[in-house]
Amino acid sequence: MLLLEYRAHGGVFLRALTRLALGLSLSGCIQPLYGSLAAGGGDVAGELQQIKVDPIPGRTGHYLGDELIFALNGTGAQVPPKYHLAVILFETVQTPLLDTVTGYPTAANIIVNAEYKLLAPGSETPVTAGKVTALEGYDRTSQRFANLRAARDAEIRSAKTLADQIRIRLAAALAAKG
Repeated sequence: MLLLEYRAHGGVFLRALTRLALGLSLSGCIQPLYGSLAAGGGDVAGELQQIKVDPIPGRTGHYLGDELIFALNGTGAQVPPKYHLAVILFETVQTPLLDTVTGYPTAANIIVNAEYKLLAPGSETPVTAGKVTALEGYDRTSQRFANLRAARDAEIRSAKTLADQIRIRLAAALAAKG
């Protein structure tokens, strides 16, 4: 009976020891995202500050452009641009819920897809490129102004979500580039 208990506890100890050894062996492989860059010195935050955001057409594009400028260079420091970011937006509105009596929608979803490219000046090949998506919902009522304001608030929320996603992807690409 004592031998069975030892084997059961020995297996738990052996698994824990294996996990610890594996964790320690991989600990040197992890690099902080906003740490210093290996190749040219500097850091990722400094590289992000050197990105100029090209104008994005449309109201949601205006919100996204402002959010990106703040997310990439929230310090307000005037840094000469090393890269420029081009973004194209595609926006759709879906109305998943309808009132059965009136036939009017009672809710709506704004889906915003953004394609972005980070380009170095004078180069046509992007440093990084990708697509991000944000979906924001809002309630609709019989009041027209309330519907317009709710839709605009959903656009603002989607712009913040897209800006966060793009900033994180740009930081990861710049850190990997080193």
